[in-house]
Amino acid sequence: MNQEAVWDIRPDLPSDAPALLVLSHAGGSAHAYLDWEPLIPPHVRLLIGQYPGRGARYSEPLPTDVDDLAEQLYQVLRDQPRLHVLGHSMGALVAFELALRLERAGRPPAGLIVSAARAAHLENPRPVHPERLDDEEMAAELGVRGGTAPELLEDPDMRAMVLRVIRADFALDDAYRHTGPVPALSCPLTVLGGEDDPVVPIADLKAWHQLTTGSGHTSMFPGGHFYFSDDLPTVLSAVAGVLPADRRNS
Repeated sequence: MNQEAVWDIRPDLPSDAPALLVLSHAGGSAHAYLDWEPLIPPHVRLLIGQYPGRGARYSEPLPTDVDDLAEQLYQVLRDQPRLHVLGHSMGALVAFELALRLERAGRPPAGLIVSAARAAHLENPRPVHPERLDDEEMAAELGVRGGTAPELLEDPDMRAMVLRVIRADFALDDAYRHTGPVPALSCPLTVLGGEDDPVVPIADLKAWHQLTTGSGHTSMFPGGHFYFSDDLPTVLSAVAGVLPADRRNS
């Protein structure tokens, strides 16, 4: 496995153990999701995607579209068995495109979990248009959404690095829309969101269920766009509920 593109947080687990891949929000990196590890069932492999242009991949070109991100992940994970894919915000769009590639290859994921994102076949209801915003306006947009530590925007060098990535990610999030057949998937689909999310209306969350013929449900939690930061154990307990049980204990 390409350890720069996909971090394997539990490398000692068997390669055929059920796996959960986590894909981050716009501007995010794998580091932001490391604190999930203690709350994921111990028999589940935890994989975290690291997009180009950040961390050890900083020198790589920033992605230009969601398809590019999904294709890179597909090349790494196309043979991964028992794979559940979870994406937050922009990561949900990448997760959908990865699931679509797996479906087309005859290896649909065991489940898709989408968080705080409009359904992939809908237009962005709140495009950012980063090309029209100066740095102060971009920083204000991040404040509305949350999820970015304020200290990262206070240091000039860190601010420049963060905004470079954010601008690229927001541009591809603005432009993305699935225009193929609906439904497109056969896997179970779980939708998660914040009750007070200022970015994604609840109706746009629930529309995800139109994209699969598989089972699914929606769970809403108190909080905004990064609702899980308010009560991570409760949210990840809901995630654990759709992952397979440990066969060794059955």
